[in-house]
Amino acid sequence: MATQPKTPTVQQTESGVTFKVRVQPKASRNQVDDFSADRLRLRVTAPPQDGKANLAVISLLAETLGVPKSRLRIIRGHGSREKVVQVTALTPEDLGRALKAIGR
Repeated sequence: MATQPKTPTVQQTESGVTFKVRVQPKASRNQVDDFSADRLRLRVTAPPQDGKANLAVISLLAETLGVPKSRLRIIRGHGSREKVVQVTALTPEDLGRALKAIGR
């Protein structure tokens, strides 16, 4: 019986890292929830209209990872709950440390 990974699957790129997230829009608060399969689960209060939830995802991740918002971008899944996020100038180890620091 295989166990679920405890961290999101992180892909190293030339400019940084990419990883998958699952977003719950219109939540009661903004927070990094937990890991489900190979995705980081996020909750944002913003509705999924006019890119508001995507902006909230970028803001939440920037705050959580301690990086400027300009270093984050959604590269796939703009209209979906399932997204792929890229963070430039970050290593998989940096990402792991930042997520462990918040107790995830």
